[in-house]
Amino acid sequence: MSGSQESGAARADDAEVVPVPDGVRRRRLGRPAPSGDAQVIELARAADQVRPAPPDMPLLRRRREELRAHIHEGKLDAVRRQHSLGKLTARERLALLLDDDSFTEIEPYRRHQATGPGLAGNRPHTDGVVAGSGTIDGRRVFVYAQDFTLFGGSLGEAHAAKIHKVLDLAVANGAPVIGLNDSGGARIQEGVLALNGYGGIFRRQVEASGVIPQISVILGPCAGGAAYSPALADFTFMVRDTARMYLTGPDVVEAVSGQRVTHEELGGADVHGSASGVATVVHDDEESCLADVRYLVSLLPSNYLDPPPATAPTNAADDYRPRLADLVPVEPNQPYDMRDVFAEVADDGEFFELHEGWARNVLCALARIDGRVVGLVGNQPVVFAGVLDGPASQKAARFVRFCDAFGIPLVSLVDVPGFLPGVEQERGGIIRQGAQLLHAYCEATVPRIQVILRKAYGGAYIVMDSRSIGCDLSLAWPTNQIAVMGAEGAVNVLYRRDLAAAPDPEALRAKLVAEYTEEYLNPQYAAERGLVDDIIDPAETRAAVARGLAMLRDKRKPAPGRKHGNLPI
Repeated sequence: MSGSQESGAARADDAEVVPVPDGVRRRRLGRPAPSGDAQVIELARAADQVRPAPPDMPLLRRRREELRAHIHEGKLDAVRRQHSLGKLTARERLALLLDDDSFTEIEPYRRHQATGPGLAGNRPHTDGVVAGSGTIDGRRVFVYAQDFTLFGGSLGEAHAAKIHKVLDLAVANGAPVIGLNDSGGARIQEGVLALNGYGGIFRRQVEASGVIPQISVILGPCAGGAAYSPALADFTFMVRDTARMYLTGPDVVEAVSGQRVTHEELGGADVHGSASGVATVVHDDEESCLADVRYLVSLLPSNYLDPPPATAPTNAADDYRPRLADLVPVEPNQPYDMRDVFAEVADDGEFFELHEGWARNVLCALARIDGRVVGLVGNQPVVFAGVLDGPASQKAARFVRFCDAFGIPLVSLVDVPGFLPGVEQERGGIIRQGAQLLHAYCEATVPRIQVILRKAYGGAYIVMDSRSIGCDLSLAWPTNQIAVMGAEGAVNVLYRRDLAAAPDPEALRAKLVAEYTEEYLNPQYAAERGLVDDIIDPAETRAAVARGLAMLRDKRKPAPGRKHGNLPI
């Protein structure tokens, strides 16, 4: 017998079993058994404990309603001050923007956790931003509206977190996001946490770019780093007199440069609508501004996978517009308003023009043709004769890229004498800026139709979506002139010596211009060489474009296998 067996233990399957000594009985786990004179103290039963009576449900519901009413009402003195500035409150703006009773608010009870100066005892609910989702004409959108009545709408950690959530939800649900900006900027007391909050917004906007439409509406101050959010959006609306946007305010500008400037002169709506190009649309009041935002949403798809919302067909394929033949003069140097051509081509004569006050020598607009949304790009002969310059190229390039990202077909109405010449243009980077438009058209995979009304000269002809860079259908009027340059310029270059030696240079020039025009600028020249698909009667323009769009409706062209192109910016 082994030693372990001798000691009274037995081993079975490598597990040691210890026998229970005689006279010892097992006890249940739990309360220890009393021994000797030990006193047993019984714990008080739960039923015997004294507790305060819980509030009843009606009281809890009443408290909830009172708190929500207080949150919605806001600080009355601050609301009155907001109205005195000619501005609506955040909730009033959302009521105008969204369908009635469609708004679902998220995190209305959110409050900051900061302890900086003036914050410890001042923790209002919402933390200065009202966020959530609603509908516009029954279509889902996500929104946030900064509340200037609380902390001047300044952004802190909690404030930013709510915007982050709205952006995340918008992407996850494939719905447009609309930001109503009215903020003094970063909340200074929260320091780097506020800056981190802005960074989170910008990163999400970039990730959402080309995935969902992003609309920014400036209804008050938007200063410092906050200004980058509207710049990253697809469309930016501003209201005159109340909206202002800049990186550094007038005080800093004066301290650094000595130049005195007002808020309006530095970053008002008209400045960004006509000079910088940051503002897409400018309005005189908040009501018309928000109504236009609603109209814009009606023209946009919810995301890059969904088609733009269509309306009933209008039989555009059989719609002839004789007025077009009278709108555009035959003489190539006579001006006309390209907006009139847009109105004849679009359903019901309606189109939504973007950047109306900036780079006015090119027009960009969203419209419908036969009930379907299209992007219209056109040279504007009444401004600089419709030439392309740096700002016009950038304006059109950004619009073309937006349309391509969201599956909106492009129709380009061409009447361009070339790029604007000059030392200032060359030094300002017109080559690089023109290349941006060229790049945008070349990479676009949506259906693309070009209509040449009159002039199409030089590199500007190529850049305005010519056949050589990939347009699907090129149409031309009988007045088209496609050439390296106009007849007079070509004659002056080609026959310079002959003209200098001629006894009557003007007579010879007139003869040579007529011959050059007949030989190289005749309407059939490009069509005979396969660079124009058809020469159409101007009255057929709307019908021909509608038929072309129907033909191209199922176009599928995958993008090249790469991470992304390198836009010449």
